[in-house]
Amino acid sequence: MSVKVLYFAGLREALGMASETLELPEGVTTMGGLRDCLVSAGREKLATAKNLRCAVNQHMVGPDAAVKDGDEVAFFPPVTGG
Repeated sequence: MSVKVLYFAGLREALGMASETLELPEGVTTMGGLRDCLVSAGREKLATAKNLRCAVNQHMVGPDAAVKDGDEVAFFPPVTGG
């Protein structure tokens, strides 16, 4: 299963990339599983980011949301502006 992962704000800066396309291991079917998979692959910032939000195909979701082949998923740390 292949998904496009987008990183925003401080995550983009910390990881040094705005996006990547990944082939997910068998059994990774939720946003929580995807996050765990990414942390195991060296994106530790996803484990330590507080109040991390995520989206699937531009809809905000929780960690139990399903991830399917071809989905666009995104991770958003809390941000402030002025």
